[in-house]
Amino acid sequence: MNTNINIWGRLGLFMGLTGLFLSACQPQPNSSTAATPAMSSSPATPAVPVNKASTTDLYTGLEFNMPRVQEPRIPDNTVIITDFGAVGDGLTKNTQAFEKAIAAASAKGGGKVVIPRGMWLTGPIVLRSNINLHAEAGAMVIFSKDFDDYPLVQTSFEGLNTYRCQSPISGRNLENVAITGKGTFDGSGEAWRPVKKSKLTAAQWNTLVKSGGVLSDDSNVWYPTANSKKGDTKDNFNVPNFTRKEQFEAVKNFMRPVMVSLISCKKVLLDGPTFQNSPAWNLHPLMCEDVTLRNLNVRNPWFSQNGDGLDLESCKNAVIHDNIFDVGDDAICFKSGKDKDGRDRGIPTENVIVKNNVVYHGHGGFVVGSEMSGGVKNVHVSNCLFMGTDIGLRFKSTRGRGGVVENIWISNIDMVNIPTEAISFNLFYGGNSPVLEADQKASTEARSEKLVPVTEETPSFKNIYMKNITVAGADKALVLQGLPEMNLQNVSLENATLKAKQGISAVDVDGITLKNVKVIPEKGPAVTLYNSKNIDIKGLTYPDIKAPVVQVLGPKTQNVKLEKEDFQNPATQVVKGKDLNSKALVLR
Repeated sequence: MNTNINIWGRLGLFMGLTGLFLSACQPQPNSSTAATPAMSSSPATPAVPVNKASTTDLYTGLEFNMPRVQEPRIPDNTVIITDFGAVGDGLTKNTQAFEKAIAAASAKGGGKVVIPRGMWLTGPIVLRSNINLHAEAGAMVIFSKDFDDYPLVQTSFEGLNTYRCQSPISGRNLENVAITGKGTFDGSGEAWRPVKKSKLTAAQWNTLVKSGGVLSDDSNVWYPTANSKKGDTKDNFNVPNFTRKEQFEAVKNFMRPVMVSLISCKKVLLDGPTFQNSPAWNLHPLMCEDVTLRNLNVRNPWFSQNGDGLDLESCKNAVIHDNIFDVGDDAICFKSGKDKDGRDRGIPTENVIVKNNVVYHGHGGFVVGSEMSGGVKNVHVSNCLFMGTDIGLRFKSTRGRGGVVENIWISNIDMVNIPTEAISFNLFYGGNSPVLEADQKASTEARSEKLVPVTEETPSFKNIYMKNITVAGADKALVLQGLPEMNLQNVSLENATLKAKQGISAVDVDGITLKNVKVIPEKGPAVTLYNSKNIDIKGLTYPDIKAPVVQVLGPKTQNVKLEKEDFQNPATQVVKGKDLNSKALVLR
């Protein structure tokens, strides 16, 4: 075997195609300026009835100590937006009616603001403390396509301090806030988003071009306005490198907001509605505590740029359960700021339960990163189904981020029809989408093996435990890609069945445990290891495939332990690279 070939050519075995356009978080105006009045004599009640049995189940068998998430208690007062002049014809702009209804409920000490059946066009909605915005079944809130309705505000976008347009729904420094009901909130994202030609059929592209807007110089990207095109330059990756607000104003239409922005809020509940068609990310709780997200339907077009479902950023104590996601980018994503801005903030995402969620399209089903500079820790993910997500379980970072991701427990996950990696750890993440698009090349994913100094900018991923994982179809079963200077540490996979075109690969990993793992590759070995150490594999099963079953490569590889009984003929089924240390591999 020639082990002297260029390693990144060989890492077609090791590396998947990863990527994503990352997006926004924004402090919003007005929501923090309205004082919260004294509570009225009306008794406070939960925003919606709580099923105590199901709530108890959320915490059963939890692997870490976590306080019960507190839900908002909203005074038992009710106002209806139609009492304040709202007209549900889909044509009349109801911004002032929403504002007056919320103010009236707030003046009573808080309460439920009811949106009845109908189509309610509006500009931004700014929430207040002790308010439950309740959209009844059949209610559809459609946010205005008038850019003048959305002023620029100071924000943290993609984890960086910058400016962005105000969100359609926002709240800041609030306590006891909820959005409930069976209605729908539509962010009119088509007015904001650029669209790549490669993501549409020829007929769809022609229809879009005829609708107006402008094309990129190479005619491969459609922009809603010339102002939007002006803001999209290759050197900014969604966050222009400007220093003055006037510079952002000149390209304001490019500053797409997240649809729901909740910043520094306590006791937050989203229960029941559909949130769809967001300009950028869909739901974005930032620096919040006690967050409950359940029974939601979160939707974006599959081609939507930065069309994430949920981005939970620098939040503490949250439960996310019984939701459906079908989006254009990562579905359930945890973040904590980017590079120096994220490290300066220094607030991790921690103590989170994710259960009973279904994800259809998305760049990733459950995702951590790549903006994780403040850290992510103490996370439980279980009983989720990913159908056709580009990647199933996705962990990503890169040099420069810093931050520590640790203590993640994942169990009872089913995946089917995953076009790239079912499970992916990529600490060389470069920002591309998992599936190569027309303007991308595989060569852009190549990364240098050269060691660099370990500093506060070096990301660290460790102590990640996965069990009871079933993959019924993927391109790659499991890809583990650490950094040469900071290996991916202590990753465990137990009781798994992984059917994919290619098996498991690990590069620059310190501490891998595979126990009772069945790998069913269409080609190549079941497991390939390169420059990794402290590997313990027991109960490995695989179909009757051509040797080798396990490849052990790399001069830095050491302390690899395999079970003899897992192989009929270890001499041919376990292949060692020529540069492997003679003591690196032990067959027990």
